[in-house]
Amino acid sequence: MKLDIIGDIHGCFDELKELTIQLGYNWDDGNIPIHKDGRKLAFVGDLTDRGPHSLKVAETVWKLVDKGFAYYVPGNHCNKLYRFFKGNKVQHTHGLETTVAEFELLDQKRKQEISKQFIHLYENAPLHMVLDKGKLVIAHAGIREDLIGKNSKQVKTFVLYGDITGENNPDGSPVRRDWAKQYNGDAIIVYGHTPVKEVRKVNNTYNIDTGAVFGNKLTALRYPEFEIVSVPSKMPFVEEKF
Repeated sequence: MKLDIIGDIHGCFDELKELTIQLGYNWDDGNIPIHKDGRKLAFVGDLTDRGPHSLKVAETVWKLVDKGFAYYVPGNHCNKLYRFFKGNKVQHTHGLETTVAEFELLDQKRKQEISKQFIHLYENAPLHMVLDKGKLVIAHAGIREDLIGKNSKQVKTFVLYGDITGENNPDGSPVRRDWAKQYNGDAIIVYGHTPVKEVRKVNNTYNIDTGAVFGNKLTALRYPEFEIVSVPSKMPFVEEKF
């Protein structure tokens, strides 16, 4: 199994295209990235929000997954957009407002297409993915060893939001425990959710969310080579996010 696992994109479509080209993917066939050697892409969630082209990113990933060229697990922003598309009442905050603004510019037909695509993508995605005979796990915010392979409310909360304590930081974000420091499993866990300036390897875990939408870079981890490939972000740099 040969994968290129990409961190949180958050609507940074230009960076996604540049990164996949650097990884050897070609965009000529149906305007999606295909690798001549049969490598597949994998996405750790948070495709949308805050960046300039959220719907374009979401549609590209939907096409890739639908055609069997990629794997995808949802993030907390994906969950919120899914609830918006289902007609649930959600607050248009923390980046969702940018995706909703894009969506509102579309005509009714495109709105229906986009929402149907994303609902299909989300509803058919596992909360986390166990690949390569259990050697690799992809989960948006990570996962504890005892939760791998399980499907419960506890697993959903962990993979979407991390190991939260129930308390909030001054900015309203949840306080999270550093679960990776306690992880001692054999499976490699690749995740995102918490922006870091450089890929953070702790025990057998890799945080590959290098804050593309906050002006740092978009990163891929090549598996099984464990080579890190990044492209710089075009967004303004936001120091306090790291």
